[in-house]
Amino acid sequence: MSSDYRSIITQEPGKRGGRPCIRGMRIAVSDILGWLAAGMSHAEIVADYPELTDADIRAALAYAADRERRIVTAPA
Repeated sequence: MSSDYRSIITQEPGKRGGRPCIRGMRIAVSDILGWLAAGMSHAEIVADYPELTDADIRAALAYAADRERRIVTAPA
């Protein structure tokens, strides 16, 4: 994994309901994932939210991938 998201993703109890955010801002990982899922490119996201960087977007993806790997499902 090329992005160490741990230095970018933050969580604060009073901010965005404690959801993971980018560098203490009010932009949540889920916001970025939603924009990407809707078809926005990295460049479009950064153009709309200039406070974000391409590294922030990659960190959100890395966080989501790591979280997905850690999800344990019960046997059927």
